[in-house]
Amino acid sequence: MANSPLKSAEWLIKNLKRDRLIILDASWHLPTSDRNASKEYEASHIPGALFFDIDKIVDQSAEQPHTLPSARDFATEVKALGISNGCKIVIYDNSDFRTAARAWWMFRIMGHKNVYVLDGGFQKWQKDKRPVESGPVNLSDTTYYAEYNSNLYLTRKDILKNMKDNNRQIVDARAAGRYSGTDPEPREGLRSGHIPGAINLPFGDLYKNDGTLKSDAELSEIINIAKIDLTAPIGTSCGSGVTACCLALAFAKLGHWNTAIYDGSWSEWGADPELPIET
Repeated sequence: MANSPLKSAEWLIKNLKRDRLIILDASWHLPTSDRNASKEYEASHIPGALFFDIDKIVDQSAEQPHTLPSARDFATEVKALGISNGCKIVIYDNSDFRTAARAWWMFRIMGHKNVYVLDGGFQKWQKDKRPVESGPVNLSDTTYYAEYNSNLYLTRKDILKNMKDNNRQIVDARAAGRYSGTDPEPREGLRSGHIPGAINLPFGDLYKNDGTLKSDAELSEIINIAKIDLTAPIGTSCGSGVTACCLALAFAKLGHWNTAIYDGSWSEWGADPELPIET
């Protein structure tokens, strides 16, 4: 697809030294894992890549773990990395949760048009024995202006209203066991189940074994089986607003660019005993 949210490793190799190209490592791992994304980045990353910390670039006052920061705070963090509005950005990760999609959505909701995800991420990059380097990368502070697009964002109030109006499909990216309530939540204190009326489409179903997104035909079949209508409004949810962005990325690959993310996701919904759930 000509207007794709993805860039291939072949494209990136040819363009590594391109002016105003920014490469970001947006890896993230569960707090319960024994992995440290920042240390792994410093040990090995794509040449010239910066580290984009999705645990740091958040609303620090929010109770949920990955709440989107204000446009002002986002711009402050991004310009400190050396990124300006005119840069072309390619984002990758080395995470089982395909967290590059989260950073991609964050830039999109803040008005950055020229932003892409590296198809296959760092896992495929390493497997294909492409060049890497170690140590931090530092660029000079620059200027950045963020323009927040509220159409790509959903709140708890929006979800509750939608349960009455039924104007938007809500798609849950968590694994089937968590969606149905048969598997426990990885975060303590959360109920099991899903938002009433939500459709389940586990984000892992969208990817091939090498970490690349499946073909348009394969994605379309998966989406059709789930009875999701890409011509109608969609909102996505997950555990903490991260893998919900993987669904938005796959939908964009098929031409649906306006997926809204429920940022609080199950870390908010599942924690509130007054909110309804289904199992």
